[in-house]
Amino acid sequence: MNAFIFAAGLGTRLKPFTESHPKALVPVAGVPMLGRVIMKLRDAGVSKIYVNVHHFASQIYDYLRDNDKFGVEIVISDETDLLLETGGAIVRCADSLLADGTPLLIHNSDILTDFDISEMKSHLGSYDALMMVQKRESSRQLLFDNAMEMRGWHNLNTGEYRPDESAANPDFQQYAFSGVHIITPRFIRALKDYNDGLIQSGRAKAVASDGAVPFSIMDFYVGACRSMEFKGYLPAGEYRWFDIGKPETLEKASQAFSIN
Repeated sequence: MNAFIFAAGLGTRLKPFTESHPKALVPVAGVPMLGRVIMKLRDAGVSKIYVNVHHFASQIYDYLRDNDKFGVEIVISDETDLLLETGGAIVRCADSLLADGTPLLIHNSDILTDFDISEMKSHLGSYDALMMVQKRESSRQLLFDNAMEMRGWHNLNTGEYRPDESAANPDFQQYAFSGVHIITPRFIRALKDYNDGLIQSGRAKAVASDGAVPFSIMDFYVGACRSMEFKGYLPAGEYRWFDIGKPETLEKASQAFSIN
């Protein structure tokens, strides 16, 4: 299985660091986050990793070169021309990903966790996607039925349910997305179709020279959850998880991982 690390974000909440550095290189207990995620994936058996870049992209090129790419094959997808968000980032690399012909593990570069990725891989089965979720306070919750199949999305701040009000089923369980998921080639092909549909309908915010459109992969999840099979994954046992995108959580993560 190959992997994709989202590393193109602006990291506005981590200023002043991100005024002169990419968010993916913010250090946690002295080790840049991108390096931590790459080493975690490498140690789980991933041999090829795609990394998208935008904000201070040259620093990520230099970091990977200076560390000999951590002993894995790394493909950099350069988005300095246009930030493609999480959906468009995958679409830009879709042809190569489909040629690889394997499921793809996606990991946000601002998520630091020590759960067992190898264990997660074994739960994909015949599903189109496997999403790591958890019971956690978040204004946006994913909705799952008793079989842990995704049925919708709920914005707690506005009360909105998607894809429609039927997602307000009281039997559905609510979980927060944790920034780690596995998608299949079928998912990637459907994502390409969704991208093309945005262009054809005139809903594309912008279109890159290669036809990729900036959009959130979560918008695709929400729109396709009734026609495709998306499974929620709850890691077994104890594990640590941090979103290091804010100064206060970055500090907590640095304390928790200071001896690793």
